[in-house]
Amino acid sequence: MLQKRIQVGYALISMIILSSCGGAPPPPPPPPVNVSVYPVAEGTAAYSDDYAGTITSLQAVDIRPQVSGYITDIYFQDGQHVTKGQKLYAIDKQQYVANYDQAVANLSVANANEAKAQQDADRYQELAKNDAIAKQTLDHAMADLQSAKMQVQASKASAASLANNVRFSTISAPLTGTIGISQVKIGAVVTPGQTVLNTVSGDGPIAVDINVDERQIPYFLKLQQKADAKDSTFQLILTDQSVYPYYGHIAFIDRAVDPQTGTIKARLVFPNPNNMLRDGMNCNVRVNNNGGGQQLLIPYKAVVEQLGEYFVFVADDGKAIQHKVTLGTKINDKVVVSKGIQAGDSVITEGVQKLRDSLAIKVGAVKAK
Repeated sequence: MLQKRIQVGYALISMIILSSCGGAPPPPPPPPVNVSVYPVAEGTAAYSDDYAGTITSLQAVDIRPQVSGYITDIYFQDGQHVTKGQKLYAIDKQQYVANYDQAVANLSVANANEAKAQQDADRYQELAKNDAIAKQTLDHAMADLQSAKMQVQASKASAASLANNVRFSTISAPLTGTIGISQVKIGAVVTPGQTVLNTVSGDGPIAVDINVDERQIPYFLKLQQKADAKDSTFQLILTDQSVYPYYGHIAFIDRAVDPQTGTIKARLVFPNPNNMLRDGMNCNVRVNNNGGGQQLLIPYKAVVEQLGEYFVFVADDGKAIQHKVTLGTKINDKVVVSKGIQAGDSVITEGVQKLRDSLAIKVGAVKAK
């Protein structure tokens, strides 16, 4: 009995040794991964980007008084079209007219005093030639003449200043355009440099400001070279989602990037013949791009990023073959591929997370292009 147990023990030990030496059959290979593929083909890489914009008048002037007083007259209707030089407001000018009249009278007195001083100086100069007058008397006469002349200059300056006050009491349109709603009424007291009476916006082309990511500055600098009115690169989408019927162009790009947002302001100009666009309106600017002709486009979800490099898996003879690719512009849910694959390849779009290079696959669906 003991001998039989020893034999069974030897048999078990032999089986364990054989098993540890690789005698057992290898495990079966994993089943193929089910994937979906996308057939690569050339297409037109046309796309558009939308930017939030604010409409701004190229010419907009706040009207402020240059003298204080009461508003006595308003010569326009709110929202009216006005021309440069047209009267808009009148400020009570009685005090300014009175002060000016006094300054004119003072100027007349100064002119008379100058004339008298000139006569005295001329007479004393003739007497001095014959040594008929003391030199001190002549010197005093010449000093009086100089003082009289300075008094005339001061009186002229005072009269001119007060004349400006009279002129400033009537406020005229600084440019041709549309005037807004008056901020004051007749009888209101206004103060120079503080009170805003109204705003006039110029007619003609109008600006739209957008903020552009600093990485797009080279692209927008190229677009700035286009100023053709027929070019459809820039379209305006109004708040009611209607498309503005005129195209725009870039007028200029601001001098500096905002370090807090990483954006730079670009100003576009659009025609405004019917005065449809108003200062302060919000809109969207659609920038159309034809993508430079026929290019390879694949779904962006097919792309795998590894340490800053991009890869896709291509179905080839039942295996997933990894390809390193160079990407271009992302267009909605697709991306341009400039290098790494070619037309006719079948790029795997579903099941990518389970793949590694040369892994067996089973194509279950072909996605439409």
